[in-house]
Amino acid sequence: MKMKKMLLTTLALAATTAALSAADAAATWDKQCKACHGVDGKGQTPMGKKLSLKDFTDPAFQANFTDAQATKAIKEGVKDGDKTKMKAAEDVTDADIKDLVAKVRAYKK
Repeated sequence: MKMKKMLLTTLALAATTAALSAADAAATWDKQCKACHGVDGKGQTPMGKKLSLKDFTDPAFQANFTDAQATKAIKEGVKDGDKTKMKAAEDVTDADIKDLVAKVRAYKK
């Protein structure tokens, strides 16, 4: 009985942590990503169109865009020659970046 209670407590804590991580990723997305990539990840904002951003809902794009590439883009930003296409995310931890990559993956249709 004690073991069952501990297991249920652990599962509840894990679920709460996952929900908080998703909320943090959503807040970071809204603050740092949405203006260009859009609410829906399609990149059809004025700035997204200007930069010719990829559509995160496109399965072909998702298939060719690795988690390592997404992580690097979030950590370091994206440059095209001397032009900065995306600045590095600010004030994010490795856990935040992992959650943002998961958010990008969730846009896949």
